[in-house]
Amino acid sequence: MSQEFLTELLRRLHHRVEKSEHAAREFRNELASVRLILHANQSDINNLYAVHGQMDERMDRIEHRLELREFQEAQARFEPQP
Repeated sequence: MSQEFLTELLRRLHHRVEKSEHAAREFRNELASVRLILHANQSDINNLYAVHGQMDERMDRIEHRLELREFQEAQARFEPQP
């Protein structure tokens, strides 16, 4: 009887190990999915920073042109009119 008990115990242990291995595989797959999502989000954030930088540069150029125009308009007030 002890042989049958030991065999049944080993069978249950084997079954539990298989379930644990399956759960670990699923966990690794989900973790890989999360990593991919994080990489995609980081790429999106980097793209947003790049667009923000481009908009900053464009705004600086516009501000510079406006300052030049304001300067020219102010200077024109003091120049003799033909």
